[in-house]
Amino acid sequence: MEERQKKKAVFFIISLVCLSIFTWGFVSILEEWKENEIAGFDNGVFDIVHSFISPKLTTLMTSITFLGGVKWLSICTIGIVIVLLFMKKYPLALFVALTVGLGAAFNWLLKWIFKRDRPDIEALIEQGGYSFPSGHSMGSFIFYGAAAFMLFRALDERIYKWLSVFFLSLLILSIGLSRVYLGVHYPSDIIAGFTAGGAWLTLCMSVYIYFYKRSDWKYIDE
Repeated sequence: MEERQKKKAVFFIISLVCLSIFTWGFVSILEEWKENEIAGFDNGVFDIVHSFISPKLTTLMTSITFLGGVKWLSICTIGIVIVLLFMKKYPLALFVALTVGLGAAFNWLLKWIFKRDRPDIEALIEQGGYSFPSGHSMGSFIFYGAAAFMLFRALDERIYKWLSVFFLSLLILSIGLSRVYLGVHYPSDIIAGFTAGGAWLTLCMSVYIYFYKRSDWKYIDE
């Protein structure tokens, strides 16, 4: 019993630390933007990334950015929820549906509040709407982060647990980079999307575990 309580305490302390870091990161980016002190960072990253522009790389980045789009993430979310329902994993299905669905609504709300225009450069693809925070970055962090969370719990071998986290993290970073490369987001939009998505995902995972798994902590990696 004491060991279980210790695991619970460690988990929620880590969650609180992560939530605090993500929230601090988002607020910091927001303050830098509001005080017009982020332009140097954005322009510097733009110069570096856009120096690599080529037809083949543009094709690759366009494919990568699709994996963080609303259409793809919606299809994947619905598919995963249906599979989980057939497996009678009802709490997990609810977790995925609410985490991704409400996360998308949260991103829309943030965009509506801040109403930052997209970069004033010649973008490589068409993209409407506001820029801050990046919906692709926030959505991919939430969806693929939730997928990593589920795989980490489901896989038995520790090496496979961490490989799944590594590759999904690499995909999330690649999606964010693709948005800067394609010229539809400022780098600060991407960081804001990652931090907002990280805060939201951390909160949702903590709520899920507290309400549905509070009496069973054996899934926590030893």
